[in-house]
Amino acid sequence: MTATLSRLAAALLASSLLATAHAADPLTLDRIVAVVNKTVITEYELNTRVRSVTANLQRQKIALPAEDVLRRQVLDRLVNEKVLSDYAADTGIRVDERQLDQTMERIAGQNQLNLSQFKAALEKEGTSYPAFREQIRQDMQIQRLREREVDNRIYVTDAEIDQYLAANPDQAKAELEYRLSHILVAIPEGSGQDVVTTKGQRAAEAARQLAGGKPFAEVAAAFSDAGDALSGGELGWRSAGRLPPLFLEALNKLEAGGVTQVLRSPAGFHLVKLQEKRQRDGKEIIKQTHTRHILVKVNELTSDTDAKNRIQELRERIVNGAAFEEQAKLHSEDGSAQKGGDLDWISPGDTVPEFEQAMNALQPGELSQAVRSPFGWHLIQVIERRDQDVTQDKRRTRVRMELRERKSDEQYEDWARQQRDQAFVEIRLDDK
Repeated sequence: MTATLSRLAAALLASSLLATAHAADPLTLDRIVAVVNKTVITEYELNTRVRSVTANLQRQKIALPAEDVLRRQVLDRLVNEKVLSDYAADTGIRVDERQLDQTMERIAGQNQLNLSQFKAALEKEGTSYPAFREQIRQDMQIQRLREREVDNRIYVTDAEIDQYLAANPDQAKAELEYRLSHILVAIPEGSGQDVVTTKGQRAAEAARQLAGGKPFAEVAAAFSDAGDALSGGELGWRSAGRLPPLFLEALNKLEAGGVTQVLRSPAGFHLVKLQEKRQRDGKEIIKQTHTRHILVKVNELTSDTDAKNRIQELRERIVNGAAFEEQAKLHSEDGSAQKGGDLDWISPGDTVPEFEQAMNALQPGELSQAVRSPFGWHLIQVIERRDQDVTQDKRRTRVRMELRERKSDEQYEDWARQQRDQAFVEIRLDDK
């Protein structure tokens, strides 16, 4: 959740923090520019977001698209947000005040400010703190909706990981990452051939403008239907495993700075620019400890003092010649007792900090003093240590995460598009 909030905060700050919120014309304050199900989007909301996006594009030195194109792009994004936030609210997803307050404090902290300083910074730049706070609430609500409807239903099998590693032996040896920009001309679900043809022509026109030398970010802002369109289509760094095979095959033929041909997927037509490519050595060696222990738990029947005294008595027996494994089988109160207290090989982070710290201070064969942890009192003995190459395990974990993220991205885009297609949307932007 922390990583999600960090991305959320960065995106919102990039598009909203420096926005100038001038007073709107009173005559247009209440004019409705779109109806989404049972809610509306007003001219005031649209103008405020357009100013925010304009400021963001100017900061990135991205040429602005034509005003009417920009307004329609921004309105389309507002409509998508309304569709999803309404659906979230209707299906019981709420963000309470305490959670929202904690998130605002976290965002302020990420900017090295306390909450009062953060509010002052927003107001100084002309951004309403209550409006910013509500935008954060909406984004949290939509993120929870995504987790419930998409992320929590995604599963990656071992067979999929094996298949990926077999098909990408070079990428299996090291992490390949690509910094990308992206244009998507989306095709609504159930579209007829005439719509597909029109969308294809739009994508071809975007490709012609790129070939003619127009900056990718400017073309993305004018043509792309993706959520990152108004930030120049910037996707940032993506690992190879997170990219669809369609993209990966085309990117591997490009040099840095190159742009793919128009690519067709079920979501629509794509143009992808390869900004940079990098490779990281995936080899990882960690220090593992083979250890065993005896645990006496603290509970309603055994006080803290009694548990500690029992552990100290057991230590005395072992020091005087009793076998550790026999004492563990007789007295240890956890699942390792039947194995003589043997915990097998332990990697950093596998145990609670109190246990790990005490274990790391021991030499092989050495017996600890009584050690307190949240579980009770322990007696610990290190058997041996080794340097273990866990590259393969880490690689499979990384590939699993990348494939999961890729599935999540693809399925979320498809799911969100379906919600938009099923919603009642009436655009009144041209009404006078």
